[in-house]
Amino acid sequence: MTGDITMESENYMTARAYCLTAAFWFAVATSFGILAASYLVAPDFMANIAFLEFGRIRPIHVNLVLFGFVTPGLLGAAHYLVPRLMQTRLYSQKLGLITVLLWNVAVAAGMIGLSLGHTTGREYAELIWPVKILIVIGFGLIGANLFLTIRQRKEPILYVSVWYVCAAVVMTGVTYFIGNVVWEPETGALLGISDAVLLWFYGHNIFGLLLTPLSLAVAYYVIPKVTRNPLYSHTLSILGFWGLLVVYTHIGTHHLLQVPVPTWLKVIAIVDSVAMVIPVMVFLINIWYTARGKLGEIHADIAGKFIFTGTIMYFFVSIQGSMMALPNVQRITHFTNWVIGHSHIGVLGFAGMISLGGMYYVLPRITDKPLYSRFLADLQYWLILIGVVGFTIVLTAAGLIQGNAWLNGETIYRVLPEIHVYYVIRLAIGVFIVIGAYIGLYNVIRTLYWNPGAES
Repeated sequence: MTGDITMESENYMTARAYCLTAAFWFAVATSFGILAASYLVAPDFMANIAFLEFGRIRPIHVNLVLFGFVTPGLLGAAHYLVPRLMQTRLYSQKLGLITVLLWNVAVAAGMIGLSLGHTTGREYAELIWPVKILIVIGFGLIGANLFLTIRQRKEPILYVSVWYVCAAVVMTGVTYFIGNVVWEPETGALLGISDAVLLWFYGHNIFGLLLTPLSLAVAYYVIPKVTRNPLYSHTLSILGFWGLLVVYTHIGTHHLLQVPVPTWLKVIAIVDSVAMVIPVMVFLINIWYTARGKLGEIHADIAGKFIFTGTIMYFFVSIQGSMMALPNVQRITHFTNWVIGHSHIGVLGFAGMISLGGMYYVLPRITDKPLYSRFLADLQYWLILIGVVGFTIVLTAAGLIQGNAWLNGETIYRVLPEIHVYYVIRLAIGVFIVIGAYIGLYNVIRTLYWNPGAES
């Protein structure tokens, strides 16, 4: 890895803006999440308030977590690490700030549209056409800024984190355009099975080609820094990079094993889903061997603790995902709370933890001051960890009850009372995550704007 170079904090205004964006929308997203969980406990909760109905709150929560919290948090770290690794300044802070503003306008407009009932009804692609255009433009501007930064670099070698960041921005921009059927502004969709195949090509790649590469980029940068160890293997890092891009792009159809899509497409999706073990384990072996013997240093560094925990969550969510692609397993797990638990491990436990860790790593370095409160960051870590683990246990149990009951022919109205207690526990656990999100927002704001320069 190349050495760091000295830069003024003003050269990181874009990274600061992304971190603030992520912290703010994380708090808002979890607020909507706890509201949605309340409906599952009490279906008449806030009944007849149209813009707060569950069918509108749920996609708002999902899109806010995806595009409001995790992605900006990872982009904040990316706009710090790419210039550092390239030993140059970001090509244009002005362009970066315009992009952040555009991104926030898109997220806010999308959420207002969903609350008013304007949706395409497609998973992770619910936003209305004008918002989708703004997001595509946003990816284009991000890519232009980063690639022009790389073009003016002083460091000739492209570290693997730069590979992952560039791949995430370029490939997501393309898959977002295709998966959201942007060329059909009236519907944002194709017809029939073709639309389902295209949707899940996009739906899975929004995680595999956006959140995953950005998360791995941050982990590859921060863990060697925190442990003061060189990366275990550059060869493994490149192998994992190409393995992810080649294998992950074909697995979306494992969401459609019960529908009449071509059998060969299902087979490819299942085989590649199982094969995902390869790039995942290549990355984990590389990063864990880099951290070997330095767990004390990781525990002592709040960013390292968040990110290393995220890599552990990556292991669990990936193994679980490979299992869920098997038809015999999916007969039980599909359309149940098991899948919801799986998504929370992946988005919050893996990408979310690394996003928070990346933010806590770059914040002191872009403000030239220590983090406002290490205690609050630690408290947030434990609240989020308890929430993710709790969600995993509770939702997995509820999903297995649902799946086995339906397999045995039980009706939905018989199953719902059986899992009601799990929904209550889920709601209680969600409070931990909401509190953690607001603590994080306070800590980030104080670090950026009202920081006396020493930890409280």
